[in-house]
Amino acid sequence: MAGHVQDRWYKTETDADGKERRVKTDRYGIGMRYRARYIGPDGTEKSKSFPNKKKRLAEKWLSTTEADMSRGRYIDPSAGRITFRQYGEKWLASQTTDPTTRTTVGVHLRLHAFPYLGTRPIDSFRPEHIREWLAALEKPLPVSSYRRVIFASVSAVLAAAVDDELLAKNPCRSRSVRAPAPGDPRVRPWTPERVFAIRAALPKRYQAMVDVGGGCGLRQGEIFGLAEEHVRFDTGWLHVANQVKVVNGHLVFGPPKRGKERDVPLPRQVARVLREHAEEFPPVDVSLPWLKPDGPLVTKRLFFSLTGGGAVRRTDFNTRVWKLALVRAGVIPEPKEGERHQAAREHGMHALRHFYASVLLDAGENIKALSTYLGHGDPGFTLRVYTHLMPSSDGRARRAVDGLYEGPGSAPDGPGTAQGE
Repeated sequence: MAGHVQDRWYKTETDADGKERRVKTDRYGIGMRYRARYIGPDGTEKSKSFPNKKKRLAEKWLSTTEADMSRGRYIDPSAGRITFRQYGEKWLASQTTDPTTRTTVGVHLRLHAFPYLGTRPIDSFRPEHIREWLAALEKPLPVSSYRRVIFASVSAVLAAAVDDELLAKNPCRSRSVRAPAPGDPRVRPWTPERVFAIRAALPKRYQAMVDVGGGCGLRQGEIFGLAEEHVRFDTGWLHVANQVKVVNGHLVFGPPKRGKERDVPLPRQVARVLREHAEEFPPVDVSLPWLKPDGPLVTKRLFFSLTGGGAVRRTDFNTRVWKLALVRAGVIPEPKEGERHQAAREHGMHALRHFYASVLLDAGENIKALSTYLGHGDPGFTLRVYTHLMPSSDGRARRAVDGLYEGPGSAPDGPGTAQGE
């Protein structure tokens, strides 16, 4: 790197005798005196200015820059001036993940990261900035597991900035920065009493949703997108082929999570409830774009729709219908005047899937089959989430032996095989 420190207050001139002498420039006494200049890896000149009496600081900065270039840790000063918001928006636009996931991450960044960190230049980030931001999030977002998700999104943006050589290190990975604690990983399934209490508290046109979620294990979007053609009353199976999602504020049809279509056993009681629901609230044709707002229109005859027709929107349903039912069922308290309902992340409709899993495991269903019915990509994931709900070996042993004692013709003092001594 060919670099040098330029003194902009003086210049060298050659007099009539051929001798060089220093003379003041037109800039003398105005602005920054020293400018450290060098040629960057891209072949263009870079520079940084320093005030009067700071020549040594300029030389030190130049030496450090040269060392960073030799070690491969060089950050272009002009590139690093891009703000976190500017880079974050660019990063979001370049993601190739599922549109729904991309939208969710975008909401996290725009609501909870950009307002705090958005104007800060990327190359200026230090661990202290992340610590201060996390502390500021605690009051508006008391649930640490939610803060952890947002923290992961910010860390992903800064990790990309490191890869793009705009930032030397990711401050989120500093030892002095502690990620928010994860929520309790142990799923606590609802009791049947709670499930039926919430069902009774819902408007009648939505009550059957609880049966589909708790009796077949469908996700919320899959329940909203349940089409008449996919419920096979004659064979006792329910085909999960699509869901209703929100992408950039617009409702769309899309495949199930990870694109995994699946078949789920349709219990007789759930089939009965769906038939009765269809008689009172006949399925309606709903047309939505496929996968993205400008995608081709697809029409599905949906079991669940709004009073005036149209697909159910997740945010509206959760706020105006589901949480009201939680209050009526005594799951969450009624909010005070002017306040919102209590955050009910663990009490969302996803709890119906946990209830479904707990019922199947208690009945002796194996993890591989449960994983298929839930649409998980890996049975190992299902095992990690629900292993604590599986009947223990000692519990199975007790039931096996108790079954012998309770069998037909067993004597009060033990099974017949134990009396032949």
